[in-house]
Amino acid sequence: MDTVWLLPLAVAAGLGAAYFIFRKRLELRVAREVPSATPEDTGRLPKEVLKKVRQIEFSSKKLVDSVFSGEYHSTFKGLGMEFAEVRQYAPGDDVRSIDWNVTARMGEPFIKIFEEERELTVILMVDASASGSFGTAQKFKAEAAAEICATLAFSAIRNNDKVGLFIFTDKVELHIPPKKGKKHVLRIIREILAFSPTGKKTGIRNALDRLNRTTKKRGIVFLVSDFGDEGYDTSMRISAKKHDLIAVRVTDPAEHILPDAGLVRLRDAETGEQILVDSSSLDFRQKYAHAVKRKEGQTLKILRSCRVDVINVSTDKPSVEPLEKFFRQRGKRLARGR
Repeated sequence: MDTVWLLPLAVAAGLGAAYFIFRKRLELRVAREVPSATPEDTGRLPKEVLKKVRQIEFSSKKLVDSVFSGEYHSTFKGLGMEFAEVRQYAPGDDVRSIDWNVTARMGEPFIKIFEEERELTVILMVDASASGSFGTAQKFKAEAAAEICATLAFSAIRNNDKVGLFIFTDKVELHIPPKKGKKHVLRIIREILAFSPTGKKTGIRNALDRLNRTTKKRGIVFLVSDFGDEGYDTSMRISAKKHDLIAVRVTDPAEHILPDAGLVRLRDAETGEQILVDSSSLDFRQKYAHAVKRKEGQTLKILRSCRVDVINVSTDKPSVEPLEKFFRQRGKRLARGR
């Protein structure tokens, strides 16, 4: 049986050294080291991955049917507008809606009429860096991300919207353009579960730059990551202006508190760097907790400055709860005209 020692993500701290998120050694089966799937190639996926796909499909559809249908519609419908027709200008019409080309041809003023866009585009941007293979609670962070994405994808197709996918590490590893349909959504879920990336590090800026270059039409973009990165501020501001960008922060409880386990050798899952630390030192654990809290505060400050909504997901809690809370609160906020 293939095994790995799950060791965690590096966090910058004082004393001129990196403090690392502690994970007790666990012997774990590697379920993600399988080839990338295509719609015609599903037979090559391991049975456990196909079983997981079916489980997520069933649970997600049940959640969508019972919980998210109304919330999804009220949260996102109406954000997009599309051109419908032109008609003659009438007193009281907004002069900013005048179609000057038609007006010049007809010799009298005409205005453009827009209506609510019936079809939206949902784009899932999933961080597949090595830190996703960390989890001390009910699931790994990568599994929590897959559940979130599956629920969002099924919510979208239920409302006849398109769904697209970016999987990224320090580069964009996979891009599936937006399409409709159940088969397309199942392919996206298979890729999220079974895709084997070549990179290990996180590059949010590169992923957002790719989104900004390739996706011209305004969409609903869910950026799913633990945000263990920096230097993406400018790219995020551009994305947030072009799209409705929502950050989904996936974390694990052990990333916040370093347990007392004596001398431990820790390895950064993304860089491979190792360090020997004395986790029995109260001073060390306090400085570690302070460094993690400071890093988290910096991340949230960036997201707020970019006017990006945040959904916080933890591996020790059901993923559906923060999604439901987000849909409900955002729907109320939009209803108030904010």
